[in-house]
Amino acid sequence: MSMGTMGTMAAMESSGAGAPADLSGLPALAAFDFPLALVVTSGGAVLGEAGRVDEVFPLASVTKPIVAWAALVAVERGLLGLDDEAGEPAPRGATVRHLLAHASGIAFDSDAQLAEPGARRIYSNRGIEVLGRRLEEATGMPLETWVETAVLEPLGMASVLIPGSPAHSGLGSAGDMAVLARELAAPRLVSPALAARACAPVLPDLEGILPGYGRQAPNGFGLGVEVRGTKAPHWTGTRNSPATFGHFGQSGSFLWVDPQAGRQAVFLGERPFGAVHKEHWPALSDQILAL
Repeated sequence: MSMGTMGTMAAMESSGAGAPADLSGLPALAAFDFPLALVVTSGGAVLGEAGRVDEVFPLASVTKPIVAWAALVAVERGLLGLDDEAGEPAPRGATVRHLLAHASGIAFDSDAQLAEPGARRIYSNRGIEVLGRRLEEATGMPLETWVETAVLEPLGMASVLIPGSPAHSGLGSAGDMAVLARELAAPRLVSPALAARACAPVLPDLEGILPGYGRQAPNGFGLGVEVRGTKAPHWTGTRNSPATFGHFGQSGSFLWVDPQAGRQAVFLGERPFGAVHKEHWPALSDQILAL
């Protein structure tokens, strides 16, 4: 264990119950020479934080778990079914479950149909946008209103907005996204049974491309979240369990939940995803899990 991590552990021990530790001394954070925010939580409490935790940053694809959770609330309330038809432009036979799991066969950013439903893991922003339209039909509300009513208001995530595409337009603070991470770890808005289904691989044997990391076999996704499994390379750490789930975004953002470690982490920053994130995020996650 590095001296920096040992120093952070000492700070946590001396910070007192209920006082988040200062995590700015985590060695991996030194690689990120731009404004950022990190929040680490466990057991419903904030363990530590670093940077500008109340500043609003772009979320990019970390928008997806928010919208997915709003969809699950609609499922929980009987407004939408996971086996309901996805509808056009998704291929015939594609369902809401396929859209959430990136298994509908629709292309990344167009209406092109690249595969039969359930045949390949094709990561699809367009599929999540189709899901957004189905949510509007099911709830009778504009998507932004439903997400706010179903997720953001009940959790008190006041800084979070999704002003455009449900796949990537979100904005919010790390402090509020850490509230979502705790909800994913210990759900209150949906039943534990539905949450468990959402955060485990759907069609677990499917292969596909994980953006930024190449072909993964298998390429596990749940319902709106990615499941780590045995993927390599990966944006989480070597200490993260295979059950870890969450999402990363091209804005240079991540949210993960490790149910075996009982720990959650959110990282947001000012610089888009690039070589520095790919190189140092895994070490950062390992240092978080070593706290």
